[in-house]
Amino acid sequence: MERNRIAIVTGGSRGIGAATAKLAAQAGYRVCIAYRHREKDADEVVASIERDGGEAMAVSVDVGREADVMRLFDAVDQRFGEVTALVNNAGILERQMRVEEMDAERLTRVFNANVVGSFLCAREAVRRMSTRHGGHGGAIVNVSSVAARLGSPNEYIDYAASKAAIDTLTVGLAKEVAAEGIRVNCVRPGSIYTEIHASGGEPGRVDRVKARIPMQRGGEAEEIARAIVWLLSDEASYMTGSLVDVAGGL
Repeated sequence: MERNRIAIVTGGSRGIGAATAKLAAQAGYRVCIAYRHREKDADEVVASIERDGGEAMAVSVDVGREADVMRLFDAVDQRFGEVTALVNNAGILERQMRVEEMDAERLTRVFNANVVGSFLCAREAVRRMSTRHGGHGGAIVNVSSVAARLGSPNEYIDYAASKAAIDTLTVGLAKEVAAEGIRVNCVRPGSIYTEIHASGGEPGRVDRVKARIPMQRGGEAEEIARAIVWLLSDEASYMTGSLVDVAGGL
């Protein structure tokens, strides 16, 4: 009998996270959507999955808070069982500005949400998945950004730096748990049509920059979700520590 496949998708109420949650459910995962503020949107993702015959739940959580992350994983343990797949997708960016304008409060918010949150969620997943702890293995996909290697000058270097940290987390953790049944990979989206650009103060950013993209267009959330769910699957069984760019050639 096939073991239950249980996925947690952080930042799952919108954009790439919502698309990933729906696609994972179609692939047979029972899915937990972790979200921070957008309860209505998270509930709609759950309802959409359930309408299609899948199983889903939603948990409000600030991934940068250790107690919240532990509560998230405990809730999944109780409802579905121990997680077998984690998508570290939650992340924020703030208004476009140069480094000399940034204050410590902004940097703390960005790194707490984007880096600390991914570490905490990965920690809890490893504690459940690792054969070293009596688990049966699993897969983690971290969502980074091509900004990690492009730097995002004059816009949000802090966001880019936080995503570079996610790249390093991927490579290091993959090596650390490779012999314990856990694969860890990373997807690096390019310019994707999601609401995150409004947080930077430019909702139409993708249309402004798409001429720089070799494919001459922005990407869709579903295009990123397909790469994420593939990396979670057995079709990627010999991949770990990989950074996969889904960026139209950037």
